Amino acid sequence: MAAKRAAQRDAVAAIIEDWARERPELDTAPLEVLARLHRTFLRYNAELAAGIERHGLAVAGFDVLTALRRAGKPYRLTAGQLADSGLISSAGVTLRIDRLEKDGLIVRERDAGDRRVVYSRLTDAGLAKVDEVFAEHLDNERRMLTDLSPAERRQLARLLSKLERSIVASAETEEEAGEGAGS
Repeated sequence: MAAKRAAQRDAVAAIIEDWARERPELDTAPLEVLARLHRTFLRYNAELAAGIERHGLAVAGFDVLTALRRAGKPYRLTAGQLADSGLISSAGVTLRIDRLEKDGLIVRERDAGDRRVVYSRLTDAGLAKVDEVFAEHLDNERRMLTDLSPAERRQLARLLSKLERSIVASAETEEEAGEGAGS
C-alpha cells in the first residue's frame, strides 16, 4: 500500500522527467503545480461524488440544495440566483430543479407580488437531507486533509486563492490581447 501511495505521489515527477528527456528545452515547472492540482482535483471529485451519491443525490443537485440552504430562511432562490450562486451553471439549473422537485426536496413557488418570478424553495425533507449530507461532506473533506496541519491548510488555502486570482488575471489578459489584435 505504501509503495502504491509513493508511486501515485511521484507520478507528476515521472511525467516531468519524461518531458525533460523528450523536450529538454521546455520549462515544465508549471506542471509541478498544475498537474498535481489537476490530479488532486480528479481524486477529490471522485471522493466527493461517491459521498453524495450514497444519499441518492447527484453532485449537481447537491450544489442546488447547498445554495438554497446557504441562502437562509425561507431557503429559496430564483433560477437566476441559483446560477449566480457560484457553483452552478445556468445551463443545467432547470434540469436540476426538475429532478429535486420530483424527489420532493424542493418546491417551486411564484412570487406573490410578481407572478413572473418563480422561486425554488427547500422542503422540510430537502432541508433535512442537505443538513445531513453536508455534515458528512465536511467530515469527508476533513478526512482528505488529515495529512496537513492546520497551519498547512491555512497556507494552502491562501496559495490556492492566489493561484485562482492569477489564473483569472491571465485569462483577462489573454482576452484583452485578443481584442486588441483585431483593432
